[in-house]
Amino acid sequence: MKVLKASAMNRCIGCLSCMITCAAVNQQNHSILKSAIHIKTSGGLSGKFIAIVCQACKDDVPCAEVCPTGALVKREGGGVLLDKEKCVGCQCCVAACTVDAITFDHVALLPIVCKHCGVCARFCPHKCLQLTEEVQ
Repeated sequence: MKVLKASAMNRCIGCLSCMITCAAVNQQNHSILKSAIHIKTSGGLSGKFIAIVCQACKDDVPCAEVCPTGALVKREGGGVLLDKEKCVGCQCCVAACTVDAITFDHVALLPIVCKHCGVCARFCPHKCLQLTEEVQ
């Protein structure tokens, strides 16, 4: 099972290439608001950058557990998959995510959930992100 890790954020310059690529590939939109990964500073303009991304919960998966329609399904090895047809846009998953990795698309009325596809890691010019194989 592949899982996205922010392993070398000390090299991040805040270019947002990862966010733009994620949004373009997964949401067919170039707005960083449509990205499943979020790059923020940890202390204003002089602070280091941090990546807010799904931690691929394995046992307790709060976002899936609170979903009233079963639209979020546990992914083998960790994380979740979204069944868009079942989603009613209640945003319970957004509130339940313990790391604030799920955002809500107010146009599509769907949560934006990381699929651990790795496109963000492939387009990070400084190799701050990695898609790693998790041993179960």
